[in-house]
Amino acid sequence: MTQKKLKIRCWIEMDQTRFFGPGRAKLLELIAEKGSLSKAAQSMNMSYKKAWDMINDLNNRGSQPFVLLQKGGKLGGHAELTTFGLGFLKKYRQLDEKLQNLSKAHEELLDHC
Repeated sequence: MTQKKLKIRCWIEMDQTRFFGPGRAKLLELIAEKGSLSKAAQSMNMSYKKAWDMINDLNNRGSQPFVLLQKGGKLGGHAELTTFGLGFLKKYRQLDEKLQNLSKAHEELLDHC
C-alpha cells in the first residue's frame, strides 16, 4: 500500500527570495540552546560559512537583528538570539503548529488520491 501524507511547509519570502523557513528556524533554536553558531551548524551538519551567511542575511534583511554574534578570542565566540529574534521564532513556531494541525484535520483528502 502506498503511504500518503499531507505536508504543509511555511516560508517567508522577501523580494521574491526565501527569507525564513524551517531550516533557519531550526538554526535559531540550536543557537539559543547551544549559545554558539558553530555548534548549531555542526548539529545540523551544516558548514559554519553557510550558517554564518544565513544569520547575516537574517540580520541584514530583517527589520531588526535576529542574532548577536561575538567573535572568538581567549574565551571563544558566543551567539545569542535577540529579543526580536526570540519573538519572531516563537510566532513562526505558533504559525507552523497551526499549519500542521490544519494538515492533520484535512488528511481525509488523501483517501481521494
